Amino acid sequence: MSYKWTLVALLWLVALLNYVDRQVIFAVFPLLQTELHVTNLQLGLLATSFLWVYGLLSPVAGYIADRYGRRRVILSSLAIWSAVTWLTGQSRNYGELLAARGLMGLSEACYLPAALALIADYHGSTRSRATGLHQSGLYAGIALGGLGGGWMGDRYGWRAAFIWLGLVGLAYAVLLSFVLKDSPAKSTVSEPSIPFLTALDELWSVPAFRVLVVANTLVGFAYWMVYTWLALYLFERFGMSLAASGFSSTFYIQASSFAGILLGGWIADRWSQSNPRGRALTQMIGLAAAGPFLFLIGSVGSRLMLFPCLILFGVGRGFSIAT
Repeated sequence: MSYKWTLVALLWLVALLNYVDRQVIFAVFPLLQTELHVTNLQLGLLATSFLWVYGLLSPVAGYIADRYGRRRVILSSLAIWSAVTWLTGQSRNYGELLAARGLMGLSEACYLPAALALIADYHGSTRSRATGLHQSGLYAGIALGGLGGGWMGDRYGWRAAFIWLGLVGLAYAVLLSFVLKDSPAKSTVSEPSIPFLTALDELWSVPAFRVLVVANTLVGFAYWMVYTWLALYLFERFGMSLAASGFSSTFYIQASSFAGILLGGWIADRWSQSNPRGRALTQMIGLAAAGPFLFLIGSVGSRLMLFPCLILFGVGRGFSIAT
């Protein structure tokens, strides 16, 4: 196997850890409410504190990766967020937990821009397939975070998952430092040709870029509400255990997203060869399919109807991100 696919495999595990570490907290919301006496509003703030820091830093993170090297940023990001994950398990009160979530957003934001750029450096005509495989690690991480967090919370308390995940991430960062390579074209890092704010202004002047930002912001709102509240929603509405609600809120969506992202990536690569809008059209099909089933997830009253909606929403979600 050539190194370009080895790279995808190595980063797949980093992507999995990236989303396990951010997702696991949602599976243990009921335990946090009991131990730390937090309200639903405070639980929501745990999610938004991470998200605001993550979103605001992402453009800067891409600039940092271009300037200092993708490999260096990936390794630093993994090591720092793993340490923060471990610290989350040591939180003694809500304030410390909130601060840890903000720090996690700061450190995790640096990973995806660097990782996707490094994959693009190695992959040309196989870019969508490589990106799709890498993104499937994110979905696997969401599923494992929901299932594993609920299971460990039921048996060992909410802190155990954070402590062990932090240690695993730190160990993998050490291992990865020996095998991860920058692409040959990026092995020599040079000063960017234009300042960051100038580059941002030029990007914002492109109408298509503004449309993509607005569209992905709206989509992000919807997806993040699902990730944040679905486990607690299933716990309260359907009377599931922590393990069952963590599993149901993540596995069905992420397993079907895994299938959708692989199929969507293949279609996007093939379609783009005959139609320059093939990748964008694949994404549009995915969003159009995901929207109605997201509405139904919050409307149905039985598990028999709920699970197919979760699966079909996941397939559309996979198509939308495969490009």
